[in-house]
Amino acid sequence: MSESQGSEGTTQPLPVLEKEAGPEPLDQSASAADYEPPPVIEGEGGHERRFWSARRIPAAITALVLLFLAGVFLYDIASVRAERPPMRWRRELAHQLAERPLDDIWVLVGAGVAAALGLWLLVLAATPGLRRVLPMRRTHTDVRAGLHRDLAALVLRDRAMEISGVQSVRVRMRRAKADVRAVSHFRDLDDVRADLDATLADAIRGLGLSRPPSLSVHVRRLGRKG
Repeated sequence: MSESQGSEGTTQPLPVLEKEAGPEPLDQSASAADYEPPPVIEGEGGHERRFWSARRIPAAITALVLLFLAGVFLYDIASVRAERPPMRWRRELAHQLAERPLDDIWVLVGAGVAAALGLWLLVLAATPGLRRVLPMRRTHTDVRAGLHRDLAALVLRDRAMEISGVQSVRVRMRRAKADVRAVSHFRDLDDVRADLDATLADAIRGLGLSRPPSLSVHVRRLGRKG
């Protein structure tokens, strides 16, 4: 008998690929960068001035104080005209002003307080105020618009939360700078920050501000528990 030598199927072990040990992208803890304000689209520039505050509270306080003092002095003058003795506090004040020298401590303190109040009123009169309202670009000559800094920060936060890998965002909006601090729970931090840079730059441009703020982006990862 001749034994047939057929080709029998043999199973050979497959090669095993070993991954070289090395740091994973998740080992990165932070990624940050600062950028200049995004460029304004041509034809939409122009620096608008800040809005002027009505200064209602300081004006009301000043008016009430002056009204009270004027009323007291007017009453005392009318009392003297009616042949009544002047008020005791006015006689004491006139006596103190006549007797005390100019270098007396209380005279210097009173002059300093009066000068400080006067300087405060001059600063309020010469500065626009409303620092939390960011002026927007004017599209119509007779219409001016402004955006509150908290609302602008909320818009940037909502846009940042749309980025994949972003867990939480905190935005602090200033007049000239938007500080964005994000926490990522997956993806490489540099990739997350790059997406934040592009998205937030577009969001700032879309706000329509007259002076777009510069952008500061900081991305970090929370430490592992245990």
